[in-house]
Amino acid sequence: MRRKERIDRPIKVLTDGIYALSSGRHLLYLLGPRVAPVLILIALVVAVPNLYIQRVIAIAAVYALLALSWDFLAGTTGLISLGQALFFGVGAYATAIGNTLLGLPPVVSVLVSPVVAGAFCTGLLVPCLGLRGIYFSMTTLVYPLLLARVVEATRVLGGTDGILGVAPLAPWLERSIVVVMLLGGVIALRRLLATDLGLVLRAIGDDDLAVHASGIDVKRYQIIAIFISATLGAFAGAYFTHLYMVVGISAFALDLSILPIAAAVLGGIGTLVGPVLGAMILVPLSEAARDLGSLRMVVYSVLLVMMILWKPEGFLSFFRRKYEQVERWVDV
Repeated sequence: MRRKERIDRPIKVLTDGIYALSSGRHLLYLLGPRVAPVLILIALVVAVPNLYIQRVIAIAAVYALLALSWDFLAGTTGLISLGQALFFGVGAYATAIGNTLLGLPPVVSVLVSPVVAGAFCTGLLVPCLGLRGIYFSMTTLVYPLLLARVVEATRVLGGTDGILGVAPLAPWLERSIVVVMLLGGVIALRRLLATDLGLVLRAIGDDDLAVHASGIDVKRYQIIAIFISATLGAFAGAYFTHLYMVVGISAFALDLSILPIAAAVLGGIGTLVGPVLGAMILVPLSEAARDLGSLRMVVYSVLLVMMILWKPEGFLSFFRRKYEQVERWVDV
């Protein structure tokens, strides 16, 4: 009989965790999967003159930021959010208020409003931290729906008409700022998880009761994680508002909560980079299937079911295994 086994590539064995490398080949092996995607994304932003493709890249980066914020919160601390639209919508309205009512320049508004929106969303979710499992998730799902109905019923913040006349960003800034924030967010969160704070956050995600029994204030660390996640999601909403120069109750739409989760499942939950990869696949796929109308949801559903059945760990883990390991048949 024969069976298939996987072994690490010799280069991986030599270079895993080692930074004093013996050859350029080892260096390229380590840097290839880390540097190449960044260079490709930057090249698409800088070198592609087609405005439509630039807009698709920008929207993909927006959803990638939402997926990244969801994955950091859920994959690290175990707080499963079903309402990323809360972060997106509050950030969108915050930058519109800052720009149209307070007169802040677009570049200032798009950078300051996510912090304010992140603090506001964190304040909304802090009372819910006592809830566990599905109860916390259902609460996060209700918040964006509630805020949308409040804006619609009270006609505050423009009501159903929304806030018009939001100033656009400079063209060069419009193309680059969301990509810079996305790449910076991935790098910063990966470094954060390598620190003591990241170790505690991961431990909370594994077993919060054990962390609490160790004398660590679990709620304090959960608040930090929510604020970071909310700020990233709010930046996505703020940028989107300046991109289209208008904001309405559609900023709290359910799609903005579903698609980030779908991207995380597609790319790989708990990997940070995986959700970004998933968003970069789903958004262009959505644009390609635009003529299908509502049938696009069928495409999403079939794709997710196939992914869960075929590769439940996500594309990133699959690609990483293919890159780092060799498969071979051995006699039993």
